[in-house]
Amino acid sequence: MKVLTMAIAVATTIVLAGCNTTEQRIGGAAVGAGTGAAVGGPVGAVVGGAAGAVTAPTVVKETRRATRR
Repeated sequence: MKVLTMAIAVATTIVLAGCNTTEQRIGGAAVGAGTGAAVGGPVGAVVGGAAGAVTAPTVVKETRRATRR
């Protein structure tokens, strides 16, 4: 169990290190947590917050690219 927990912590740290700015990470986490809470309750809020924090920089980058065209 401890090995799995450590592996998840290391993987999360590596993924979050790729974020461009703290604002993107915080904004993504907030949106993800709100959506997750609406769909899955407290557990959904945690999972949605983590997923939002990880995917936010990619979403922002693609949105900016799409609006420039």
